[in-house]
Amino acid sequence: QLVESGGGSVQSGGSLRLSCAVSGLTFSNYLMSWWRQAPGKERELVAAISSADDHINYADSVKDRFTISRDNVKYRLYLQMNNLKPEDTAVYYCCATLSSRYWGQGTQVTVSS
Repeated sequence: QLVESGGGSVQSGGSLRLSCAVSGLTFSNYLMSWWRQAPGKERELVAAISSADDHINYADSVKDRFTISRDNVKYRLYLQMNNLKPEDTAVYYCCATLSSRYWGQGTQVTVSS
């Protein structure tokens, strides 16, 4: 089970920290990632972090503003989002990938100008 939290409404330039609590799988084995989906758009990858925390990738649109991290002891995935822009408005999803892919239910992030 993946449960996201930390979403909300902020003004442009603000910050939010998303958290994903994971249970029911061996967290440290999984590639973890954050995705987002804006109204009328396809779901897109925001950031991904390898199981050993040694490989991180970001979408170009969030580089230098977002930071993904994980805690393999607490079974938590995080996304620190700084300097938020209206175009970051979307539902954000946590995802765990190994041989199968598991999704959270999503958390809404709304950024107003």
